[in-house]
Amino acid sequence: MARLWLLLAALAGFTGVAFGAFAAHGLKSRLSVDHLAVFQTASHYQLIHGLALFGVALLARQVPGRLMNLAGALFALGILLFSGSLYLLALSGYSRFGIITPFGGLAFLGGWLCLGLAAWRRT
Repeated sequence: MARLWLLLAALAGFTGVAFGAFAAHGLKSRLSVDHLAVFQTASHYQLIHGLALFGVALLARQVPGRLMNLAGALFALGILLFSGSLYLLALSGYSRFGIITPFGGLAFLGGWLCLGLAAWRRT
C-alpha cells in the first residue's frame, strides 16, 4: 500500500501545483475574486494533504496496519471531495457543488485522526 500512497501523493502534488499555477496565470482574468479564492483554497488543501499522503507512504512501512491505510484512503478521498468540489464550484459557478465540500473536510479530519491513533498505538 505504501507504493499506492506515494503515487497518489505525487499525483496530488503535481496537479496541486499545476492547478495553482493555472489559477494564478490562466484564470485570474476569467474568474471573480471570490471564485479565484475558492480555487486557490482547493489547491492549498490539495497540496497540504498531498504531503500528508507522502507522510503516510513513508510511515506505512514502519507502522503498517489498518489505521495507516485508512488514513491514506481518507486523505485521498478528502482531496477528491473537498478540493474537487471547490474546483468544480469555482469553474462552473454552480454553488450546489459546495454541498460536497464538508464531506471532504470530514475525510481530512478522519485521516488525521487515524494517523494520530496509529502513532498513539505504536509501541
